Amino acid sequence: MSIPHLFRCPISLDIFTDPVTLCTGQTYDRPCIERWLAAGHRTCPVTMQPLGDAALVPNSTLRHLIERWLSADHHQIPDATDDDDAEEPSLAALKRCLQSGASAKVAALRKVLALASESDVGRACMLQLGFLPVLLQLVFHAPTPRDLSEQEDLALQCALTLLPSSPASPQHGCLNMLKTEASLTSFVGLLAARGRAVAKSGLCRLLETIATAAATRDLALAAAAAPRVWQALLPLLRHGDERVSGAAVRAIAAICCGAEPARGSAVHHGAVPALLGCLSWASAGKARGGAAAWSALRALEALAAAEAGLRAVAREPGAVRALVRHVFLMSSSNEGSEHAVAALLAVCRESRAARSDAAGAGVVTQVLLLLQSQCGTRAKTRARSLLKLFKSM
Repeated sequence: MSIPHLFRCPISLDIFTDPVTLCTGQTYDRPCIERWLAAGHRTCPVTMQPLGDAALVPNSTLRHLIERWLSADHHQIPDATDDDDAEEPSLAALKRCLQSGASAKVAALRKVLALASESDVGRACMLQLGFLPVLLQLVFHAPTPRDLSEQEDLALQCALTLLPSSPASPQHGCLNMLKTEASLTSFVGLLAARGRAVAKSGLCRLLETIATAAATRDLALAAAAAPRVWQALLPLLRHGDERVSGAAVRAIAAICCGAEPARGSAVHHGAVPALLGCLSWASAGKARGGAAAWSALRALEALAAAEAGLRAVAREPGAVRALVRHVFLMSSSNEGSEHAVAALLAVCRESRAARSDAAGAGVVTQVLLLLQSQCGTRAKTRARSLLKLFKSM
C-alpha cells in the first residue's frame, strides 16, 4: 500500500486521520499538531513561522480526497507466505466480509489483526475506512452474559489495536454505540462473565478510553451512573491476574478524574473502599509493581477533590493511615506520592480527626523523607503545603 505524499502528516508521516490547517497554510493531523502545541511550541513545525493564531481549521477537502482514495477497491494486502504473484483481498473487501454473514469472518479478522499489529499504515487506513465501528458491532451484539467466542475475541483485539491514542480523536465517536441498551448490556455482561484475562483487560481499556475521550463524554457519564457497570468493574480489582486488576484500576481512575457527576457516582457505588483495598493488596505484595497503587492513589486524589469523596475518604476506617504509608516508600520510585499527599492535604484540611490520625501515623516523618528524595516538583510543592498544615497545629 503506497500512500500518496500529500495524504501523509508531515509530523508523523502517517496517513491523515483528522487533517487540520494552521494559519501558515500547512496541514497536519490533529493529534500530532495538538501534541506540538501542548508542548509549548508556538511555531509551525514545517515553516517554523511564529503562529499569530493557533486556531486549527478542519481541512474538509483533503479529508474528502483521502476518503475517496481509501474507498477505492485497489488497496491490496501483501502476504509474505504466498507466492509473489498472489494477492490478498483489498481492505474494502475485508470490510465487506466482516459486514456480511460470511463464514470466513475469523480468517478475515486474523488478517485485520496481523495488518493492524505490524503496519502503522495499515492501521491508519483501516481506521479511516471505518473498520472500528464494524469491529465493535461484532463484539457487542448479544445482550446475554456469556464468554467471548473466537470471532468476538478476535474482533475485540482488532478494535483495541485500532483505537487512536489521542483523546481528541473524533474516531472515538464510534464507541457511542454503547449508549444503546443492548450494547451496554452486552458490554457489562462480558465484563462480569468468567472469561479470558486478556479479554477482560481489553474491556477495561475500552472503558478507560470512553472515560477520557472527548467524543464520548456523555457515554462516560452514562456508564459511571449505571450501577451494573460498577457491580462488574469493582470486583476486578481483586482479580488474580494483574493484567485485569491493573486495567480495572486504570479504568476507575479515568472515571474518577472525569466530570463531577462521575466522581459522585463512583463514591456512591463504593469506589473508595475498593480503591483502599487495592492499596492494601499492593502494600502486601499481592499486586506486583507500583502501577496499580499509582492509579488507585490518582483516583483517590480525584475523589477527595469532591465533597462527597472527601467525606467518604475521611470516614473510611484506615484510609488516612493508608495514604500516609504511600507518601514515601523506600522500596519504590514514589511515583504516586504526589497523589497521596494531595489526597491527605484535602482530607486533613477539612477534618480534625483525619489530622490526628495522620499525625499518629507519622505523616510529618514521611513528608520530610519525601522532601529529601528525588521526587518531582509537584510532589514537593504539595508536601510543603502538607507540612505547613501540620506545623500550624
